[in-house]
Amino acid sequence: MEHLTLHEDPRSGNCYKIRLTAALLGLPLERVQYDIMKGETRTPHFLQTVNANGRIPVLQIDDRFLPESNAACWYLAEGSNLIPADRFDRADMLRWMFFEQYNHEPNIATLRFWL
Repeated sequence: MEHLTLHEDPRSGNCYKIRLTAALLGLPLERVQYDIMKGETRTPHFLQTVNANGRIPVLQIDDRFLPESNAACWYLAEGSNLIPADRFDRADMLRWMFFEQYNHEPNIATLRFWL
Protein backbone atom coordinates (compact mmCIF):
# COMPACT_ATOMS: atom_id res chain seq x y z
CA MET A 1 0.00 0.00 0.00
CA GLU A 2 1.19 3.51 -0.78
CA HIS A 3 2.27 5.83 2.00
CA LEU A 4 0.35 9.10 1.66
CA THR A 5 1.60 12.36 3.17
CA LEU A 6 -0.15 15.68 2.82
CA HIS A 7 2.08 18.75 2.99
CA GLU A 8 -0.40 21.41 4.10
CA ASP A 9 -1.43 24.47 6.03
CA PRO A 10 -4.49 23.36 8.01
CA ARG A 11 -6.19 26.74 7.39
CA SER A 12 -6.25 26.13 3.64
CA GLY A 13 -9.50 25.06 1.99
CA ASN A 14 -7.52 23.39 -0.78
CA CYS A 15 -5.74 21.26 1.83
CA TYR A 16 -9.09 20.49 3.46
CA LYS A 17 -10.44 19.11 0.16
CA ILE A 18 -7.67 16.52 0.13
CA ARG A 19 -8.16 15.59 3.79
CA LEU A 20 -11.90 15.25 3.18
CA THR A 21 -11.41 13.07 0.09
CA ALA A 22 -9.03 10.77 2.00
CA ALA A 23 -11.45 10.58 4.94
CA LEU A 24 -14.42 9.75 2.69
CA LEU A 25 -12.39 6.91 1.20
CA GLY A 26 -10.95 5.70 4.51
CA LEU A 27 -7.38 6.34 3.37
CA PRO A 28 -4.72 6.95 6.02
CA LEU A 29 -3.06 10.31 5.49
CA GLU A 30 0.00 11.54 7.32
CA ARG A 31 0.09 15.32 7.63
CA VAL A 32 3.07 17.68 7.60
CA GLN A 33 2.04 21.21 8.48
CA TYR A 34 3.52 24.48 7.27
CA ASP A 35 2.56 28.04 8.15
CA ILE A 36 2.27 29.92 4.87
CA MET A 37 1.97 33.22 6.75
CA LYS A 38 5.47 32.64 8.14
CA GLY A 39 6.93 31.75 4.74
CA GLU A 40 7.52 28.11 5.63
CA THR A 41 6.78 27.00 2.05
CA ARG A 42 9.43 29.38 0.70
CA THR A 43 12.42 27.91 2.52
CA PRO A 44 15.24 26.38 0.47
CA HIS A 45 14.46 22.96 1.98
CA PHE A 46 10.76 23.10 1.00
CA LEU A 47 11.55 24.40 -2.48
CA GLN A 48 14.12 21.66 -3.08
CA THR A 49 12.30 18.71 -1.54
CA VAL A 50 8.53 19.33 -1.71
CA ASN A 51 7.52 21.86 -4.37
CA ALA A 52 9.78 24.21 -6.31
CA ASN A 53 6.72 26.41 -6.83
CA GLY A 54 6.59 27.08 -3.08
CA ARG A 55 2.92 26.26 -2.77
CA ILE A 56 0.75 23.83 -0.89
CA PRO A 57 -1.05 21.50 -0.81
CA VAL A 58 1.23 18.78 -2.06
CA LEU A 59 0.25 15.14 -1.83
CA GLN A 60 3.29 12.93 -1.39
CA ILE A 61 2.82 9.37 -2.59
CA ASP A 62 5.78 7.38 -1.29
CA ASP A 63 8.70 9.39 -2.75
CA ARG A 64 6.73 11.23 -5.46
CA PHE A 65 5.11 14.62 -5.05
CA LEU A 66 1.81 15.74 -6.59
CA PRO A 67 0.99 19.44 -6.20
CA GLU A 68 -2.43 21.00 -6.88
CA SER A 69 -5.43 20.09 -4.76
CA ASN A 70 -7.72 18.87 -7.51
CA ALA A 71 -5.04 16.62 -8.97
CA ALA A 72 -4.52 15.15 -5.51
CA CYS A 73 -8.26 14.64 -4.99
CA TRP A 74 -8.54 12.95 -8.38
CA TYR A 75 -5.56 10.70 -7.60
CA LEU A 76 -7.08 9.61 -4.30
CA ALA A 77 -10.57 9.10 -5.75
CA GLU A 78 -9.50 7.22 -8.90
CA GLY A 79 -11.39 3.93 -9.07
CA SER A 80 -13.83 4.87 -6.30
CA ASN A 81 -17.48 5.85 -6.42
CA LEU A 82 -16.45 9.51 -5.99
CA ILE A 83 -15.59 9.60 -9.70
CA PRO A 84 -18.55 8.86 -11.97
CA ALA A 85 -18.31 5.99 -14.43
CA ASP A 86 -20.19 7.86 -17.16
CA ARG A 87 -17.95 9.89 -19.50
CA PHE A 88 -20.19 12.99 -19.52
CA ASP A 89 -20.64 12.86 -15.74
CA ARG A 90 -16.85 12.70 -15.26
CA ALA A 91 -16.42 15.73 -17.51
CA ASP A 92 -19.17 17.53 -15.59
CA MET A 93 -17.40 16.70 -12.33
CA LEU A 94 -14.20 18.18 -13.72
CA ARG A 95 -16.12 21.27 -14.79
CA TRP A 96 -17.19 21.86 -11.20
CA MET A 97 -13.66 21.20 -9.95
CA PHE A 98 -12.29 23.77 -12.42
CA PHE A 99 -15.04 26.24 -11.49
CA GLU A 100 -14.25 25.90 -7.80
CA GLN A 101 -10.53 26.35 -8.31
CA TYR A 102 -10.61 29.23 -10.76
CA ASN A 103 -13.75 31.14 -9.75
CA HIS A 104 -14.66 30.42 -6.14
CA GLU A 105 -11.17 29.97 -4.70
CA PRO A 106 -9.49 33.19 -5.93
CA ASN A 107 -12.59 35.39 -5.59
CA ILE A 108 -13.92 34.19 -2.24
CA ALA A 109 -11.71 31.71 -0.41
CA THR A 110 -8.41 33.60 -0.48
CA LEU A 111 -9.87 36.96 0.54
CA ARG A 112 -9.57 36.04 4.21
CA PHE A 113 -5.78 36.03 3.88
CA TRP A 114 -5.76 39.58 2.51
CA LEU A 115 -7.19 41.07 5.72
